[in-house]
Amino acid sequence: MNRGFMLIERRISALGARWGLMSEEAFREGLRGILGKELGLTVERWTHYDSRGVVYGRPAQVDVDVAVSDDKVLLIEVSSHVRRSDVAAFHRKARLYQEVTGRRPHKLIMVTPFIDDDAFRLALDMGVEVYTRV
Repeated sequence: MNRGFMLIERRISALGARWGLMSEEAFREGLRGILGKELGLTVERWTHYDSRGVVYGRPAQVDVDVAVSDDKVLLIEVSSHVRRSDVAAFHRKARLYQEVTGRRPHKLIMVTPFIDDDAFRLALDMGVEVYTRV
Protein backbone atom coordinates (compact mmCIF):
# COMPACT_ATOMS: atom_id res chain seq x y z
CA MET A 1 0.00 0.00 0.00
CA ASN A 2 2.85 2.42 0.85
CA ARG A 3 4.49 1.58 -2.47
CA GLY A 4 1.24 2.46 -4.23
CA PHE A 5 1.00 5.81 -2.44
CA MET A 6 4.62 6.59 -3.35
CA LEU A 7 3.90 5.81 -7.01
CA ILE A 8 0.85 8.09 -7.00
CA GLU A 9 2.83 10.84 -5.28
CA ARG A 10 5.58 10.60 -7.93
CA ARG A 11 3.05 10.83 -10.74
CA ILE A 12 1.33 13.83 -9.18
CA SER A 13 4.74 15.52 -8.72
CA ALA A 14 5.59 14.81 -12.36
CA LEU A 15 2.29 16.35 -13.48
CA GLY A 16 2.97 19.41 -11.32
CA ALA A 17 6.43 19.83 -12.82
CA ARG A 18 5.02 19.44 -16.33
CA TRP A 19 2.30 22.00 -15.57
CA GLY A 20 4.97 24.42 -14.30
CA LEU A 21 6.96 24.10 -17.54
CA MET A 22 3.85 24.52 -19.66
CA SER A 23 2.79 27.57 -17.64
CA GLU A 24 6.23 29.16 -18.04
CA GLU A 25 6.12 28.68 -21.81
CA ALA A 26 2.57 30.07 -22.01
CA PHE A 27 3.63 33.12 -20.02
CA ARG A 28 6.67 33.67 -22.27
CA GLU A 29 4.46 33.54 -25.34
CA GLY A 30 2.07 36.00 -23.71
CA LEU A 31 4.94 38.42 -23.10
CA ARG A 32 6.10 38.06 -26.69
CA GLY A 33 2.61 38.80 -27.94
CA ILE A 34 1.89 41.76 -25.70
CA LEU A 35 5.30 43.41 -25.77
CA GLY A 36 6.28 42.42 -29.30
CA LYS A 37 3.13 42.63 -31.37
CA GLU A 38 1.14 45.15 -29.37
CA LEU A 39 3.90 47.52 -28.21
CA GLY A 40 6.42 46.97 -31.01
CA LEU A 41 9.33 46.03 -28.75
CA THR A 42 11.94 43.44 -29.70
CA VAL A 43 11.41 40.29 -27.68
CA GLU A 44 13.90 37.43 -27.81
CA ARG A 45 15.15 34.47 -25.88
CA TRP A 46 18.87 34.85 -25.28
CA THR A 47 21.01 31.72 -25.12
CA HIS A 48 24.74 31.43 -24.74
CA TYR A 49 27.19 28.64 -24.03
CA ASP A 50 28.98 29.69 -20.84
CA SER A 51 32.34 27.99 -21.41
CA ARG A 52 33.92 29.63 -18.33
CA GLY A 53 31.22 28.44 -15.92
CA VAL A 54 30.28 31.95 -14.75
CA VAL A 55 26.65 31.07 -13.99
CA TYR A 56 26.67 27.48 -12.72
CA GLY A 57 30.32 26.96 -11.78
CA ARG A 58 30.92 24.71 -14.80
CA PRO A 59 30.47 25.08 -18.56
CA ALA A 60 26.79 24.99 -19.50
CA GLN A 61 24.15 26.38 -21.83
CA VAL A 62 22.58 29.48 -20.28
CA ASP A 63 19.37 31.20 -21.27
CA VAL A 64 17.40 34.19 -20.17
CA ASP A 65 13.72 33.55 -20.65
CA VAL A 66 12.94 36.88 -22.25
CA ALA A 67 15.15 39.82 -23.16
CA VAL A 68 13.15 42.88 -24.16
CA SER A 69 14.98 45.74 -25.75
CA ASP A 70 14.05 49.20 -26.88
CA ASP A 71 16.48 51.84 -25.72
CA LYS A 72 16.68 49.77 -22.53
CA VAL A 73 17.24 46.07 -21.90
CA LEU A 74 15.03 44.20 -19.46
CA LEU A 75 15.98 40.65 -18.55
CA ILE A 76 13.03 38.60 -17.37
CA GLU A 77 13.19 35.20 -15.73
CA VAL A 78 9.95 33.22 -15.64
CA SER A 79 9.80 30.32 -13.20
CA SER A 80 7.11 28.25 -11.54
CA HIS A 81 9.02 28.34 -8.21
CA VAL A 82 11.95 30.57 -7.24
CA ARG A 83 14.49 29.57 -4.62
CA ARG A 84 17.44 31.55 -3.28
CA SER A 85 19.81 29.77 -5.68
CA ASP A 86 17.60 30.79 -8.64
CA VAL A 87 17.93 34.47 -7.73
CA ALA A 88 21.72 34.20 -7.47
CA ALA A 89 21.94 32.32 -10.79
CA PHE A 90 19.75 34.93 -12.51
CA HIS A 91 22.02 37.69 -11.23
CA ARG A 92 25.03 35.83 -12.66
CA LYS A 93 23.16 35.37 -15.96
CA ALA A 94 22.68 39.13 -16.14
CA ARG A 95 26.40 39.69 -15.54
CA LEU A 96 27.24 37.18 -18.29
CA TYR A 97 24.72 38.82 -20.64
CA GLN A 98 26.44 42.17 -20.14
CA GLU A 99 29.92 40.67 -20.70
CA VAL A 100 28.88 38.89 -23.91
CA THR A 101 26.64 41.53 -25.50
CA GLY A 102 28.19 44.70 -24.10
CA ARG A 103 24.69 45.87 -23.13
CA ARG A 104 23.96 46.57 -19.48
CA PRO A 105 20.51 45.37 -18.39
CA HIS A 106 18.35 48.25 -17.18
CA LYS A 107 16.21 45.97 -15.01
CA LEU A 108 16.19 42.38 -13.81
CA ILE A 109 12.70 40.97 -13.34
CA MET A 110 11.53 37.61 -12.01
CA VAL A 111 7.94 36.45 -12.54
CA THR A 112 6.74 33.54 -10.43
CA PRO A 113 3.67 32.32 -8.56
CA PHE A 114 5.87 30.91 -5.75
CA ILE A 115 9.02 32.41 -4.23
CA ASP A 116 10.68 31.36 -0.98
CA ASP A 117 10.89 34.13 1.64
CA ASP A 118 14.68 34.10 1.73
CA ALA A 119 14.76 34.20 -2.08
CA PHE A 120 12.49 37.24 -2.05
CA ARG A 121 14.75 39.04 0.43
CA LEU A 122 17.83 38.20 -1.65
CA ALA A 123 16.13 39.48 -4.80
CA LEU A 124 15.39 42.79 -3.09
CA ASP A 125 19.01 43.01 -1.86
CA MET A 126 20.30 42.31 -5.39
CA GLY A 127 17.99 44.80 -7.08
CA VAL A 128 15.86 42.15 -8.81
CA GLU A 129 12.19 43.08 -9.16
CA VAL A 130 9.83 40.20 -8.31
CA TYR A 131 6.28 39.89 -9.59
CA THR A 132 4.33 37.22 -7.76
CA ARG A 133 0.95 36.37 -6.24
CA VAL A 134 -1.92 37.73 -8.21
